[in-house]
Amino acid sequence: LGTDGCASNNDLDLFGEMGMAARCHKVFSGNPEVGSAREVLHMATLNGARALGWDSEIGSLEVGKQADIVAMDLRRPHLTPVYDPISHLVYAASGRDVTHVWVAGLQVVVHGEVVTVDVGAVMAEVRKMAGAISAGMST
Repeated sequence: LGTDGCASNNDLDLFGEMGMAARCHKVFSGNPEVGSAREVLHMATLNGARALGWDSEIGSLEVGKQADIVAMDLRRPHLTPVYDPISHLVYAASGRDVTHVWVAGLQVVVHGEVVTVDVGAVMAEVRKMAGAISAGMST
């Protein structure tokens, strides 16, 4: 699973992609047991790493692998109560619920805010690039 860009997915939210994948598998197969939350979570993590040939480095929490961890606030109203955390991640959570992120052991998100880049500067550059792309498309 992945989000390839704004042309096909405006919010780039992998949690939404997991929910959509699980639902689509159920609808198209006609079988409500196909595409379980656990299977879809594996699609987004370990199987995604396998598809890229990086499963010896990422995709699961194991000794010797890169420690990429996401923490979420499961006390939010739309996530309460939590009976099955994996099901909640796939069917109810979104990127907006992420509170902390570590990539290769380095904390990059704290209390929902990216701390490793100047987000304002990045957004300004994106707007500039979008304007140039848009202008080039109209000629």
